Amino acid sequence: MQRSRSLRQALRDKEFVRIVGAHNALTAKLVERNGFGGVWASGLEIATSHAVPDANILTMRDHLDASGEMANSISIPVVADCDTGFGNSNNVIHMVRKFEAAGISAVCIEDKRFPKVNSFIAGRQELAPIAEFVGKIMAAKNAQQTDDFMVFARVEALIAGWGMDEALKRANAYLEAGADGIFIHSKSKTPDEIVGFCEKWQKRGVLLICPTTYPALAEDDMQMLGVNIVIYANHGIRAAIKAVNQVLAEVGKNGIRSIDSKIASMSEVFELQGMHLMKKHEEKYLRSEIGSVKAIIPAAGSKFDDSLRELLEDRPLAMLDIVGKSLIQRNVETLNSAGIRDVNVIVGYKGNEVKIEGVKIVENPDYNTKGLMCSILRGAKEPADRNIIVYSDIVFDQELVRKLLRKEDDMILVVDRTYKKTHFRNKELELVLTARSPLDSVRTIDVNQSNKVLRIGKELPESDAHYEFTGIACFSKKGLGILWKEFENAKRGSSTAKDLESVSFVEFIQYMIDRGYCVSAHEVAEGWMEVHNSEDYKKLCSILSPEHI
Repeated sequence: MQRSRSLRQALRDKEFVRIVGAHNALTAKLVERNGFGGVWASGLEIATSHAVPDANILTMRDHLDASGEMANSISIPVVADCDTGFGNSNNVIHMVRKFEAAGISAVCIEDKRFPKVNSFIAGRQELAPIAEFVGKIMAAKNAQQTDDFMVFARVEALIAGWGMDEALKRANAYLEAGADGIFIHSKSKTPDEIVGFCEKWQKRGVLLICPTTYPALAEDDMQMLGVNIVIYANHGIRAAIKAVNQVLAEVGKNGIRSIDSKIASMSEVFELQGMHLMKKHEEKYLRSEIGSVKAIIPAAGSKFDDSLRELLEDRPLAMLDIVGKSLIQRNVETLNSAGIRDVNVIVGYKGNEVKIEGVKIVENPDYNTKGLMCSILRGAKEPADRNIIVYSDIVFDQELVRKLLRKEDDMILVVDRTYKKTHFRNKELELVLTARSPLDSVRTIDVNQSNKVLRIGKELPESDAHYEFTGIACFSKKGLGILWKEFENAKRGSSTAKDLESVSFVEFIQYMIDRGYCVSAHEVAEGWMEVHNSEDYKKLCSILSPEHI
């Protein structure tokens, strides 16, 4: 109703309305994006999109479905090209009710006999008697439910070769019958015929034209002649046919290696689909038994083992290729498969090389001067019900994540008891001491039973440690809020705020433990691997290679 009102108001205000043909919701969105005043749900375009002639072969339902999809996808008015009204006056009554209910702002019917054929096809162009078409207009106007809905009458006398006097006679009769506007159609190669009609019409009512065959007529001249609406009726699908055909011809000849500049990017496709809106709705409404979930991957650091230097000269560690996929791509896919689609990746060193679809990239320009804790908090500004933090130098499986999400504590660290068997002694480990020692060689089951972290850090002696921190943590919304609040309070209360900003994640976790907060440990012995050096890299590539699998 609002869109119908806006179209009618524009005509009352003597605005010049430019509308463009479309055949589906996608082309309608492109029309809107390019600033036009409305969409013409073109009979020719809809028929062509079905690969059938524009000759009443499609049903009213076909046209209604296409027009309704357009109306649902855009905020500007849709004017539906309804051919001859799909039958007699009874059909027109049914048509108006259906199209108006579908959100269409106006319908246009033409004064030909059913079944019609496209106006630009030579030969059969049979006009209906004036009285019959007047009855259709009256039926259409009486059927509409709102005052703002409009019915336009298309005069085909010039198309059929019946002359100017017949065109004027019909236009006057249709206007008197209640039509909201007259669409005068011509297939002349010059605008002379239309100019002649406009001069004789003398602005007696709303006038529509479609300059497909006479493109030389400028819009300024149209307005001087009293034209209120110009319809660029079929240029969208004609452009699409040519562009698609050219691209496919090149693909057939040379493959796809050189066509990216000639086609839309995937990000543009997702934008037109409304993918960003869908993700917002998911964040707001999509719930499970654990609520909303967010993942934060800090991948901004520039430090890495010398054995990987040659591989990482032009990319961050997160983009290290692991058997055809980057390390971070594998982790994002694992998170997605575990139902986590809200993923924030914090980038810094070589951040422009982190190219991955479906994640939010958060830049950290201070990655060289501030610590991991600052990087993590950049991705934690809008916490979810559960928040997974994952270091960028590890890989993990979805079962580990699923089990972690089932834990109910506010702050949980994933810790591994096998580090003494798997690590070389020259590695610097983030070790963990817990209240309960590991259950090595003891048969057990996974229950929601917490083990409390007492100490964590690189300085913890191996003789005192029970576990290694894997680089995976989970915080409830409350827990992440506490982490953020304590960090900000510590900065405000510290005389060495600069030093505090350089602390690592585990250093601040120890600070939280010292202040009396409970941090839980989730014990694992499998389900993850790290990539600290070339030996780790080779081992991981071997495990994930198709031959090994």
